Amino acid sequence: MRRVFSISGFRSLGLVRSPKSHYSPVIALRSYCQPLHLSQSSSSGPLSQYRSLVEQGKLQHDPNQERVALELENLLGRLERYEREMEEYHEKLAKWEDSRENERRRILMEEAELKQQDSWTSVTRHQSRLFGRWMFRRKPDNVEPGVGKWVSYLNRERKLDSLVGSRPTAPPAPKGLYIWGNVGSGKTMLMDMFYNATQGIVKHRRRYHFNEAMLKINEQMHKIWKNQVEGDSLQSNVSNWIRNLPFDSKVKEWLAAEERYKQDVQMKNILPDVADKLFISQQVDLRGASILCFDEIQTVDVFAIVALSGILGRLLSTGTVLVATSNRAPKDLNQDGMQREIFLKFLKKLYGHCEIALIGSDIDYRRLIGQRSIDQAHYFWPLDSMALKNFEKMWHENTDHVGGQIGSVTIPVMFGRMLEVPESCNGVARFTFEYLCGQPVGAADYIAVAENYHTVFISNIPAMSMRIRDKARRFITLIDELYNHHCRLVCSAAASIDELFQGTEEGTLFDLESFQFETEMEGTKLRRNVLEEGNVSSGGTSTSIVSMLSGEEEMFAFRRAVSRLIEMQTPLYLEGVGSLHHYFRQQSETKSANYLQSQLSH
Repeated sequence: MRRVFSISGFRSLGLVRSPKSHYSPVIALRSYCQPLHLSQSSSSGPLSQYRSLVEQGKLQHDPNQERVALELENLLGRLERYEREMEEYHEKLAKWEDSRENERRRILMEEAELKQQDSWTSVTRHQSRLFGRWMFRRKPDNVEPGVGKWVSYLNRERKLDSLVGSRPTAPPAPKGLYIWGNVGSGKTMLMDMFYNATQGIVKHRRRYHFNEAMLKINEQMHKIWKNQVEGDSLQSNVSNWIRNLPFDSKVKEWLAAEERYKQDVQMKNILPDVADKLFISQQVDLRGASILCFDEIQTVDVFAIVALSGILGRLLSTGTVLVATSNRAPKDLNQDGMQREIFLKFLKKLYGHCEIALIGSDIDYRRLIGQRSIDQAHYFWPLDSMALKNFEKMWHENTDHVGGQIGSVTIPVMFGRMLEVPESCNGVARFTFEYLCGQPVGAADYIAVAENYHTVFISNIPAMSMRIRDKARRFITLIDELYNHHCRLVCSAAASIDELFQGTEEGTLFDLESFQFETEMEGTKLRRNVLEEGNVSSGGTSTSIVSMLSGEEEMFAFRRAVSRLIEMQTPLYLEGVGSLHHYFRQQSETKSANYLQSQLSH
């Protein structure tokens, strides 16, 4: 069966509004979940938004979704008070930290003055006598280098506790929400409604998809490791206040060594430091509450379990409110039993700080609206002359509309890398499937593409089979990122969306026997990492995030990709590109800033 879809350039750009569907899915609501700038009241909360869209006929009512929207609405209502409480807490904490640091330096100065008063010669003689006695003793096996500094460090910490008092206690945070359910059941939609509604209530807000979060974590770990190795910033910070002290060089060296030791102790547990920086990078005023919305939470490998346990555990312990989505219940996240002890601690922390909400719908609303859409105008198949002609026609319509010269450019990617874009102009880019999925690129590259281009053309997508399993995984990651950034996607493919992951004459894509063999083999091509981010160092840090999906996780991923591809063809999704994609938001902000500047200049 042959189906070729075409549409005008204006419709393809989402500039022509399609007739209202009476069976719009929950997913369609992403197109209408624009940031809210209203006064913070129940009228702008998730439940009100949801009911309003149902009344308008843009969503089909689902009691499971309405129940979760109500829970999110209740959480939103608790956040305004919590924000004020956290502002007060951070004021107390800042004073406590300043006082503690001042006392710590005063104690260090007292110790330095005692050393300065002593004659270094007498100290040397005393040490010589001690050394002579020491030579006749057997060195205890349990004495390790640095134990003296560790004792000094602990003694100072105890003294500080008695002088300054214990750390201020953070106010109890309202419980977050862990939303889980089937593909296409509306989890991400509801989370995004809540996230947008928190604007103006909570200062520090972040939304991450699993792929992006893992890359950010890995990138931050690399930066911290690099600073530890180079020691430039640390040495600069240490020397700034020690340099002009009225002590001789040996006492200054001792002070610097004590400061470095304190920094080393604090840096040994790297994950809490990474957790803090997930929010700090956007903060000017550190006071206030923080919200983390985490989409598609998974524990696909050891790195994910350890990283999420350490980082989410730290954030939850310090008052961050978590709203997460997943295809699995929390207890089922780690079905392979990896790092079980660490995982159980994380699970305890998660249950303690989040309510668990099952959406429980078996309906894939993306598929429902896709079936009721008259045309899937951006997906051309099979790869025959008619489909390719229409694909080319749409490319020219889009590029003519945005204007500019088509050319090759390079865009920045995480970890200091660059990606060449063969053809692009003014927010529209074109790639072949082989270029994006047939070479060792991954989520970092796809995030860069999604952030820079509102419309992405991908040609010659094959039907997936075991022979190109690694390419299929990359393609799924690519779809995830384009969807998460609300990009318009135009495809030419060998098979329909439903048949894309069904395998070929060479065999199925999902084969349990082959998968078992694959996961038991190290270094095979089939196990190539979907989240490959490139070489980021010459040593000392991992150059990749290992992604070893379980059988069920892969099937979830395939179904999710199909569901999202279907949604990305619907009029409601396409209409949202112009308001939700970063490219257009940035243009709008620039125009607003220019207009304000022009008014001020007059």
